[in-house]
Amino acid sequence: MSAPATPELRRGLLVLGAVAAGAAALVALTWQAAAPRIDANVAARAEAAIAAVLGSVAFDNRLSATAQAPDSPAARQAGVEQTWVARQGTTPVALVLQISTADGYSGRIVLLVGLTPAGEVLGVETLAHRETPGLGDFIETTRSDWLGQFRGRRLGAPPAEAWRVQRDGGAFDAVTGATVTARAVTGALRRALVYFDTEGEALLQPADPQAAQP
Repeated sequence: MSAPATPELRRGLLVLGAVAAGAAALVALTWQAAAPRIDANVAARAEAAIAAVLGSVAFDNRLSATAQAPDSPAARQAGVEQTWVARQGTTPVALVLQISTADGYSGRIVLLVGLTPAGEVLGVETLAHRETPGLGDFIETTRSDWLGQFRGRRLGAPPAEAWRVQRDGGAFDAVTGATVTARAVTGALRRALVYFDTEGEALLQPADPQAAQP
């Protein structure tokens, strides 16, 4: 049978509880204060990545007005999370897809890929990943030009079955010791291009006719 709590023990527990509650409140307030800055940094990084994958493509519309989050079975299977359409007047000149894959060595990889209306890759940027620093981070364009090998390619050049790393019989280089990462990115791009091949025409149409205006 345990001894009843002494007044000192009860006071100690109350103090400990008050300290824990105060610490939790401080963390919550700190996060609340930092959240807008974090969101702004994430948005700025995404905008910079979108500009990078579009390269020299000229457009005059507001990309934010074209943002869509496809929720079809095909989009989910392809890992397509968000799309933006760049236009000159009412003419689509490029499409940007945000795609993700859970097949990375350390989990989820999020990419942006820019495509011409014909499905040719304009550029690829990595938005987020947790691959091993110094080994799997070659998918960052600030560290390596590995993603550059996809530029100018499309479904059919090479064919879908060749959108694999060379070790798997495909057309694309991998990186020694990081084949899993290279395989994940190449597979994600292949699925995105297959999705564009079937859904591209609909994606390039404005959901709102006024969204095509500058």
